[in-house]
Amino acid sequence: MKSTTARCLALSVAVSAALTTAGCDSSGDSDADDRASGHKGRGPHVGSVAALRTVARTTDQADSAKVESTTIMGTTMSLTADGALGWADGLQGTLTITYTGGQVADTMRQLGSTSMEARYLHDAYYARMGDRFAARAGGKHWIKYEYEALADLAGGSGAYLKDQMQNTTPNQSVKLLLASGDVRKVGEEKVRGSTTTHYSGTVDVTELAGGDSYLDDDQLADLKRQLEQAGITTEKVDIWVDDEDLLVKKTEKAETTTGTVSSTAYYSDYGSQVSAEEPPAADTADFRDLVGREQPAS
Repeated sequence: MKSTTARCLALSVAVSAALTTAGCDSSGDSDADDRASGHKGRGPHVGSVAALRTVARTTDQADSAKVESTTIMGTTMSLTADGALGWADGLQGTLTITYTGGQVADTMRQLGSTSMEARYLHDAYYARMGDRFAARAGGKHWIKYEYEALADLAGGSGAYLKDQMQNTTPNQSVKLLLASGDVRKVGEEKVRGSTTTHYSGTVDVTELAGGDSYLDDDQLADLKRQLEQAGITTEKVDIWVDDEDLLVKKTEKAETTTGTVSSTAYYSDYGSQVSAEEPPAADTADFRDLVGREQPAS
């Protein structure tokens, strides 16, 4: 496999998987009754802040959930993901990721499959490719992305991927709203037949250090660092919460230095059993080996 092809594939798979769990939408309009019709003007509602603090705590303590998501990253890619994730002790679980459009889908199609299995373990993320890819990668179907190794990729973007893959949980969107200083309660709306409360806000990275963040200094600094590493300048966040104070839907639309990234995610069956096994070592290639293969001599 040419080094440039391997590098492109390795990085694109890692990016797409990170975005799948992180979320960021334009496709969030799938339920006609989910539309926002909110308040004008910047500044948080105290009642909304108190409610979202409860949501952040309740969602975090639920430990796991089933996930369905859609992500769009300009012309680079669009994808769907379906599975279950747990976060009691780092991110863990299994998703089926299907590339539905963009350059990454074209690349995956050339490799024989636009769908793959993604496994999240405590120390690494694994992506299962098709037989055509394996034939070009020493017979190995799985690519391993060790989190610590990801941190060395492409400067800040690699560190961002590491953070997202290890630490992202559904309540990250709630934390973003709390940090925005712009959280608003839109009202009650139906999501997949259930009554929910809709909250909305816009995150401006340059204003995260303001006095209305409602997060401690370390949490605020961590959020700001992740957003800046991803090249995000502003992000529109909407969440829908059920009567048990659990996040059931989120949409995010972020403006980055390279374009618009958007996503929608649905969460259900909180507390579901989640498992993910490490693939056989004999069938697994480290992404660093793929990136470094057939590098031209200097």
